[in-house]
Amino acid sequence: MGKKYYFLGSVENSKLVKIIQVIFGILCFAVAIYWLSFNVRSLKTDRTLWITIIFLVGFGFYQIWSGLGRATRFIEISSDKIRLKKTVLLPFVDLTREEIEKIEIFPFNLKFFLKSGETSILRLSSSYYETNAAIKDAIIDFAELNSISIELKEEKI
Repeated sequence: MGKKYYFLGSVENSKLVKIIQVIFGILCFAVAIYWLSFNVRSLKTDRTLWITIIFLVGFGFYQIWSGLGRATRFIEISSDKIRLKKTVLLPFVDLTREEIEKIEIFPFNLKFFLKSGETSILRLSSSYYETNAAIKDAIIDFAELNSISIELKEEKI
C-alpha cells in the first residue's frame, strides 16, 4: 500500500494564490503597524483602534500561514501509519498501527481509538463526499492490512 494523501477541504491553491496570500498578510501587518504608530496617542481612549489592530495582525498571520502551506488540513495514509492534520493552526499527528486499537467509521466522522485510552476524531466535510468515500475506503484498506478492528456505524438523528 503506497501513500495516499487527501485534502480535508478545498483543493490546494496555486503558487500565484499563495504568493498573493503572503503579500496580503504582510500588508495587513504593515497597516497594523502604521495604525499603531500613527495613532499612538489615541490608543488609551479608543478601544476600537485596539480591536482593529488585533484583527489586522491576526488576519495577516493567518494569510501568511496559509500562503506558506501550513494551514492545509489533510490525511495521509501509508501502510504503517496515518498522519492527520485536523486543524489549521495545530501541527499534524501521526497515528501508527501499533497505537490504534479500533476505528469507527461514521458518515461524516472517523474515530480512532488508541491503546492508550485516548480517542481522536476526524470530522469529514459534507461538501466533498467523493473525497470522504475515498478516505473511508483507504482507512478500511489500512485497517485490513494491519489487522485493526473496524466498525461501520450509522448516526441516528
